Amino acid sequence: MRKKTILRWQFLTSTISTTMVLLLLGTLVLFVLTAKEIRDYVHQDLTVTVVLADGTTPTAAHELEHQIAEKAYIHHINYISSEQALQEQVEAMGIDPSEFLDKNPFSISMELRLKSAYVCSDSLKWIVDELQQQKAVIDVIYQKELVESLNRNLNTITVILLAITAMLSVISISLINNTVHLSVYSRRFVINTMKLVGASWGFIRRPFLVRNLWIGILSAIMADALLVGMAYMLVKYEPELIDIITPDTLLVVLGAVFVFGVIITWMCAYISIN
Repeated sequence: MRKKTILRWQFLTSTISTTMVLLLLGTLVLFVLTAKEIRDYVHQDLTVTVVLADGTTPTAAHELEHQIAEKAYIHHINYISSEQALQEQVEAMGIDPSEFLDKNPFSISMELRLKSAYVCSDSLKWIVDELQQQKAVIDVIYQKELVESLNRNLNTITVILLAITAMLSVISISLINNTVHLSVYSRRFVINTMKLVGASWGFIRRPFLVRNLWIGILSAIMADALLVGMAYMLVKYEPELIDIITPDTLLVVLGAVFVFGVIITWMCAYISIN
């Protein structure tokens, strides 16, 4: 009775530890697979503001808006009238500057969001030069330091994630292998007894392989369930993430976790038993 209890406890602890490892690996695989989408999402959140000259009519401004919107580097364009700019200033500061200036000090402007491939210093330089060639444009504003810092940090994060993924892969294999090895070691006397009565290696291996195959399957299912829950909470908190954590990407991650969990636990059990 006590022996069965110990075996059940070993099965439970092995399943939980393997689940945690697979959860970490699955999370990192998700980050790696969505790295490009995350980069695009961050890049497209960068705003380039085009300020038009005073006296530019709404008709001329809308014509320029349509002209700019057709450019290959434009992801989204937001037209801001002088009245809208004034209203936003009043709401933000609580002061109406037109009351003491006797006129609306704001001119028509446009907020441009660029495609991710064009959010770099070289591309932004010629985009700004091209926009400034328009007669109605008096200024083009963007945060140059932010762009350089953003690209540098994203590249660093990508490298770090890949390194962590590789490191955790090695750690997970070692941890699963040690867990299986301890399980086999705890039953070494049973194995020796089976050897003495002439049991074949295939017969001795079978219960261990089946047991650890089930550990891999259960651990993978539990890790996949946790990953789905995490993805659901992220999308619920930030709905725009549905464009990054797509169902196809999530299915690839869940499939990779399941296959990795089953194959690694089985292989580790096979090696440990030998």
